[in-house]
Amino acid sequence: MTRIIALALALSLGGIAQASDYQKIDPAKAEEIKTMLTEQGYEVRRIKSEDGLYEAYAMKDGVKYELYINEKLEIVRSKQDD
Repeated sequence: MTRIIALALALSLGGIAQASDYQKIDPAKAEEIKTMLTEQGYEVRRIKSEDGLYEAYAMKDGVKYELYINEKLEIVRSKQDD
């Protein structure tokens, strides 16, 4: 029984640590990013912030993309998702 409790605790703490890696985004900034990407033909699914960049998950022409955006709202890197 102790092992089960220890495992459950370890799993829950791991999830908390992982979730804290992401920072909340100002809703106004998220809307700015969404508007910019929509104007470029993307359908934005999710936006988050990590490592000083915004990460937008979006679709364009049936292809999934991860877009990395800096504070100036410039796409600094992108990659296609499978």
